[in-house]
Parts: sequence; structure tokens; C-alpha cells
Amino acid sequence: MPALALYTFGILKSPLTDPTPLMREFHDGAEAVYRTISHHPGYLAHAEAADGPRGSHFDLDWGAWGRFTVPAWYDRGRTPETLALAATLSLWTDPRSAFDALYTGLHRAAMNRRYDWFERAAHPGYMLWWAPDGATPTWQDGVARLERLHGHGATAHAFTFRRPFAPDGTPTTVDGTGPRGDRAR
Repeated sequence: MPALALYTFGILKSPLTDPTPLMREFHDGAEAVYRTISHHPGYLAHAEAADGPRGSHFDLDWGAWGRFTVPAWYDRGRTPETLALAATLSLWTDPRSAFDALYTGLHRAAMNRRYDWFERAAHPGYMLWWAPDGATPTWQDGVARLERLHGHGATAHAFTFRRPFAPDGTPTTVDGTGPRGDRAR
């Protein structure tokens, strides 16, 4: 059975190492959000650096998740001191589970404050696709598909909760999502 891959990407207003209370709050809150999501029903795995969080995302060993990369529109720093992005890559059993994890609880509360931390963007902030059974999606897959979604809209290759596709490539729905439930691009 294929797994649902979820890639998220956002550009922060300040570098991750910014010592201001607002960025410390973001960083501390993110750790709690990740812990909660990792226990959510339907969660399978997420990209973690094999050598821990030392250095810049670009310098870390992501193992089977591949070399870290970013969309073409990211124009900020790439060193630990200048990195101003948040990106995730995760695997889920199904769209409903991923949707519920993102749009409820701690993650929902953080999303309600996203513009405190993130720049407003004309680009999509997340994208989904079906990864073949046993495959580990890569950062490169996520970036290429996010850029494709931005340029061509939702397809079976790259889609959103608002316009989802089934593993066989046919359009489908995720009950409870749509204009009121899915405010992300």
C-alpha cells in the first residue's frame, strides 16, 4: 500500500537562531508540535538528520531522505546563523490522518500564529503525493513536486487537501476539508 508523503515549506521572517523571544517561542513550540504529531494516528515517519541537529539543514546527513534542498523561491541564508526556513517531510497512512494532525491541537494553534513567524507567500506552503510502497520520499521529490504544484496546480503528481487524489491517480475528497477547513494554498 502506498504511503502519503507530505512536504511543507515556509520562509521565516527571521533566522532560526534569532535570539528574540518571538523566534525562541517558535522554536520551542515546534519541538512540542513535532512530538505531538509523531504520536498521531496515521503518522508513519518523518525526515530526521542522521547526525542530529548540528549545522545547517544543507550540511546534515538525511540518510534515505536524500540531500536537503529548497524551492527556487527561497532566497535567504544557508548557514546555521542565516537559515530562515521551516521544512518538513513526513509519511502518513492517509490524507484524513495527516489533515487531522495539522488542523487540530497544537499544530492548529501554531498555524493560527503562522504570520507572526512566517512571511506571507504567493507560493504553496505544503503539498502531498502518494509514495510507492516501501519507498522513502526525498527532499528533492518534495521540492520538485511543490514547484510543480505552484506552476501547474493540483494533479495526482502533487496535490493539496483541498484537491486530493487517490493512490490510483483519480480525484477524491477528504471529508471535512475544503475552503473552510483548508486555508493553506
